[in-house]
Amino acid sequence: MQPEFTVHRDTSQCSETNEQKCYKIANELLHTERAYVSRLALLDQVFYCKLMEETNRGSFPAEVVNKIFSNISSIHQFHSQFLLPELEKRMQEWDTNPRISDILQKLAPFLKMYGEYVKNFDNAMELVKTWTERSPLFKSIIQDIQKQKVCGNLTLQHHMLEPVQRIPRYEMLLKDYLRKLPQDSLDWKDAEKSLEIISTAASHSNSAIRKMENLKKLLEVYEMLGEEEDIVNPSNELIKEGQILKLAARNTSAQERYLFLFNNMLLYCVPRFSLVGSKFTVRTRVGVDGMKIVETHNEEYPHTFQVSGKERTLELQASSEQDKEEWIKALQSTIDAFQQRNETFRNAIAKEYDDMPIEVSTAELGKRAPRWIRDNEVTMCMKCKEPFNALTRRRHHCRACGHVVCWKCSDYKAHLEYDSNKLNKVCKDCYHIITGCTDSEEKKKRGILEIESAEVSGNSVICSFLQYLEKSKTWQKAWCVIPKHEALVLYMYGAPQDVKASATIPLLGYIVDDTPRSADLPHSFKLTQSKSVHSFAADNEELKQKWLKVIHLAVKGEIPDCPNDLRMNLEDQHESSTKLDSET
Repeated sequence: MQPEFTVHRDTSQCSETNEQKCYKIANELLHTERAYVSRLALLDQVFYCKLMEETNRGSFPAEVVNKIFSNISSIHQFHSQFLLPELEKRMQEWDTNPRISDILQKLAPFLKMYGEYVKNFDNAMELVKTWTERSPLFKSIIQDIQKQKVCGNLTLQHHMLEPVQRIPRYEMLLKDYLRKLPQDSLDWKDAEKSLEIISTAASHSNSAIRKMENLKKLLEVYEMLGEEEDIVNPSNELIKEGQILKLAARNTSAQERYLFLFNNMLLYCVPRFSLVGSKFTVRTRVGVDGMKIVETHNEEYPHTFQVSGKERTLELQASSEQDKEEWIKALQSTIDAFQQRNETFRNAIAKEYDDMPIEVSTAELGKRAPRWIRDNEVTMCMKCKEPFNALTRRRHHCRACGHVVCWKCSDYKAHLEYDSNKLNKVCKDCYHIITGCTDSEEKKKRGILEIESAEVSGNSVICSFLQYLEKSKTWQKAWCVIPKHEALVLYMYGAPQDVKASATIPLLGYIVDDTPRSADLPHSFKLTQSKSVHSFAADNEELKQKWLKVIHLAVKGEIPDCPNDLRMNLEDQHESSTKLDSET
């Protein structure tokens, strides 16, 4: 029940008193607390309880659900059974005891609960995303609850953000309350102390909110690009986006393009004029590493500048001089920040090496266990300098020097004295030092891509030419082979006599879609797994069905038989190649 204020007015002034303003702030705190407790109940008693019911049936691990919701039950219990009842009671007795800071001060010991929740927030978001993709039942339960009226058409992730946002909300209300509170008020000291405590906790929540907002932006861009570019990563940050014109080299005509600038790359895109689906197709991904920006002058086309990267050089035209300056500033700042991060990392590594000569001592290499460089300290292979990614170039550790290297640079094994002379994976440099082999003497085990096409084609389950499309790239002809000795792996070569495969696809777990992509490609099919999409097209329906027969078994982990009619003779390859070339 709201207390009635006696408002004193005179002929010169007609405004609220500070006491009335403080009451309004306190009342707003109460109303927002009621709504917050309702959201906590939704998370704790609806989402969490429903998912835990399914874990008892063995549908998915209980550990996953507990990690997603962290200590939400404790937070809900505190607010519903302590803080909200205290605020309700105080507002009822406001006439005799007009203060709230003594109650909020009692919140301090419980802020540790929020610290735990905020710390776990990024991991929780990742788990929700992973299990929504991995488990149809998990996804169905979440979607069914989200359709309920109590959810207000908001997602689980949105509701999970509420506890992260609540502490900054307390901070904002307290600051406002303190501004209206007379300094001689009995509540002044408690209000100052409460604000100090809550502000510290709010800084951690604000950091999580910024991460969540960045993640939302990345998801929006991911959808705009047709969910084909692997950009949704907490380490990625969207810096700037916008329309631009591209000057063609041959006829100097200006073509409409769209740029997405991230902290580590520039996506150069072509607009797609479609009412549904993706809005842009990525034409080129230019890495910030090694990028240079040059301001150019073109009398016919004003406001131009050049982006020069390892992958491609682009001559671009902005809509105005201001737009041009903003793009140049954003690009240069991103390059500078990237170089600064790399310099800091190199200095840190150099210092650690100075402090620990064991890392570079060739005399003791393999005799003592090295310090491993942490995965998150590097973005590229420390040997060949190629950037890491989640699919084709993952991180590996050399067991001799501790460096983080790619699979290609770690495809060596040597006996290490510190590990009882067992064979361990090492990098190429350490292999030469430990074994004493030179390049000419070395007989290393071949990598998975280094198996010759003729070798596997002659002993395969199935092989033939197919057209291949990965993500938004163009269709390319490939000699495709599934070997007998690795019947769950698809090898792709540029030609039947190539000595090295251009790519491999481990088929286990992929989803097969045999629906043709278009009328132009009636014999096409698609393999998908999470964000990986691989499209193929055969030159006739019979060949397509032969491939599907083998692949349908392989994706389930079953070894297909090898009837003679599944293999295309190498003599027939020229005829197939000619057909595919004419179709494309």
